[in-house]
Amino acid sequence: MTLETMRPNPTWDSASYEDTVDTLAAHRDDLTYLVWGGDWCKDCRALLPDFGAALEAADIPENRIEELAVDTDKEGPKVDAYDVEYIPTIVVEADDGTEVARFVESEALPPAVFIAEEIEAALETTN
Repeated sequence: MTLETMRPNPTWDSASYEDTVDTLAAHRDDLTYLVWGGDWCKDCRALLPDFGAALEAADIPENRIEELAVDTDKEGPKVDAYDVEYIPTIVVEADDGTEVARFVESEALPPAVFIAEEIEAALETTN
């Protein structure tokens, strides 16, 4: 594990987010999650443990989660390639490399809920 902030929050209640977990689980074998953050970042410390818990509840395989730590200048792996400016940033990709969803720092919904809704919307339009 690259980011301590991705360690699942043990008090996160998956039953309260059943639809979110179901959506993530339904695509566990065909989507990859790239997560940029920093253990020093207060937004990451506030948001990523619940996201980590949602991924765990959905039984997302470890090889489908790429944790990318950035420094205090927000420099790190793949930052330029994915145009990451704020953290946390979560990009969800299909196996063909197509971006399906992107959560950036200050969305109104928690990361797992936002990502699940974006996945549903994106995959509805392709089906």
